[in-house]
Amino acid sequence: MKFDKDGNVTTFEKKKMELYHELSLQARDLRFQHLTSITARNNNIIIRMEALKAVVTPNSLLVLDFRGLGLERWLVLELAPQLNGDHGALATHSLPFEFRALEAILQHRVNTLQARLNEVHPVILDILESLVDPKLLSADRSKLHILLQNSKNLSELETDIKVFKDSLLKILDEEEMIEELCVTKWTDPRVFEESSLGIDHAEEMELLLENYFMQAEELGNTTRELKGLIDDSESVIFINLDSHRNVMMRLNLQLTMGTFSLSLFGLMGVAFGMNLESTFEEDPKVFWLVTGFMFLGSGLIWRRLLSFLGRHLEPTIPPQIPTVWKRNQINSKGGEVKSGLR
Repeated sequence: MKFDKDGNVTTFEKKKMELYHELSLQARDLRFQHLTSITARNNNIIIRMEALKAVVTPNSLLVLDFRGLGLERWLVLELAPQLNGDHGALATHSLPFEFRALEAILQHRVNTLQARLNEVHPVILDILESLVDPKLLSADRSKLHILLQNSKNLSELETDIKVFKDSLLKILDEEEMIEELCVTKWTDPRVFEESSLGIDHAEEMELLLENYFMQAEELGNTTRELKGLIDDSESVIFINLDSHRNVMMRLNLQLTMGTFSLSLFGLMGVAFGMNLESTFEEDPKVFWLVTGFMFLGSGLIWRRLLSFLGRHLEPTIPPQIPTVWKRNQINSKGGEVKSGLR
């Protein structure tokens, strides 16, 4: 799919060898070995952003192998108007075509990463809020499974953001690479001299890349904070479960000591239950006396054991955990990325 300066869109099929000769490129230049890369070759900008493969020339933008990737809607409804300047600032027209094309692709990439983050962020917060409840006696396996899946998605998102940032940082660290991205400057020096902004195109290109690098940095910080929140919540969940487990162990110990106390003084009942004659079985008051002594002695022994082992072993209430998961909007304006050109 080809986009020109005037916003005209055409689709066609062409053999790779013909495309190489038309763009004055080598075969290795369009192999797209890296998932995310921005390089300049012979006054062309070769871009790879995951599934998107594009070549920016001074006069047009070529999107390669776009069918079946879910990009048709974005290409027709959003990319074409952006390249035509319908969605951009007035200052955008004063800059060469490659600025609009590169900005549109970077904006699409950042918006895609933002949408992925917006998808997992509320789900993770909901699950964490339900799992860190101090009254929870056991963790819900289904929620843990959902949390595991979203944690994997979050890790993949963090990796994609890092790769995107590294690709931009690699260019920002090399002034020569920034100069090479200003392809119009090398094909038509008059455009650079007549720039209405009075700013070097290389400087403007650097500002453009820095803008999207900072937006990617913010997304990376948000993902790291969310991963840290998951790790902290995991510790809180274990603390809550250990607390309830300790309560059950205390209860079990109390019952064990009570059983021991009853068994100890129950020996008196065993002794009186033997088939031996004595003078006590003729007195009706002896039964109640011995029974009362047994229960009283068992209670005193049980109380003494409780006091000795754990100061009554009263279960402690887990401390209230401050709610650190606040549903802050990641982007109060709907996650749309602002234009990087002034």
